[in-house]
Amino acid sequence: MHPGPGPLALVGSGEYLAVMAGVEGALIEGRPPRYVQIPTAAAPEGAERLQYWLDLGAAQAERLGVEQVPVVIRDRDEAGSADLAALIDGAGLIYLSGGNPQFLARTLRGTRVWAAIEAAWRSGAALAGCSAGAIALTDWVPAVRTPARASEPGLGVLPWLRVLPHFDRMRSWAPDLAGRAAAGALPGTTVIGIDEDTAIVDLSGGGRSWQVHGRQQAWVLSGGQDHGAGQQDSASQQDSAGQPYPAGTNIKVDLYK
Repeated sequence: MHPGPGPLALVGSGEYLAVMAGVEGALIEGRPPRYVQIPTAAAPEGAERLQYWLDLGAAQAERLGVEQVPVVIRDRDEAGSADLAALIDGAGLIYLSGGNPQFLARTLRGTRVWAAIEAAWRSGAALAGCSAGAIALTDWVPAVRTPARASEPGLGVLPWLRVLPHFDRMRSWAPDLAGRAAAGALPGTTVIGIDEDTAIVDLSGGGRSWQVHGRQQAWVLSGGQDHGAGQQDSASQQDSAGQPYPAGTNIKVDLYK
C-alpha cells in the first residue's frame, strides 16, 4: 500500500457506470484489487434499491478486473459491527454511493466502520463519494430538497469544501441550494458544483489540488452564484461569480482566502 493518504474523488453522478470506469480504474490502479462498495445512502429506499447499487457495482468491478467487496450497512448498529468493519481491511478503493446524504453521514459518523474507512484511506486506499457520498465527505450536509431543515455535520474528510453534485440538473430541482451552500460558510471554505458524469480527483489525497474528469464541468462558486459559458457577459462578472472547469483542468483550493 502507498504511504500516506490515498487519492480522493468527488463525483457528480455516474458511480459504477461505464462512463466513470476510467476514473474508478485510475483510483484503484497500483492498489490492492479490492473494491469496497458501501451503498448506505440508499438504505432508506429499501432492499431492492440497495441491491440495484450492488448489481451496478458488481458490473463495474468486473469491467475493472477487481474483486467487489460489498459492505451493506443499513443503520448505526450495523455501522458498529466489527465484522463489517473488518471487510474494509486491504481495500484498494472505498466508494460511498448515492442516496440520502444526511442519512449516510448520520449512520456512519463516529462508528467502527467509519474508523476503518478513515484508517484505510490514511494508509493509502483511495476514497470516493458520488452524489450523497460526495456531500457526506465534507462537513456540511444539507437536506437537499427540504430548505427548512437544518444542515448536519458530515464525515469531515474535507471540512473546507461544500459540494453540490448533479450540478447541471440541480439548478432546476433545488435552485436555492447554491445560495444555501454559500450562506454561513466559514472563511477559507470553497463551494464546488460538480455536473453529472463528472468527477474531481486529487491523487495526492490532500484535498487541495483537484483535476476534473468526465464529460461535463466542475464549478467553483462565489457568493452562492454560478456561471457558465452562456453567462460570461464580462470579465468582471466572471471574476465575481467564479468559473467553470472542463475536463482536464485543475482546481486549486485556497484555504486562506
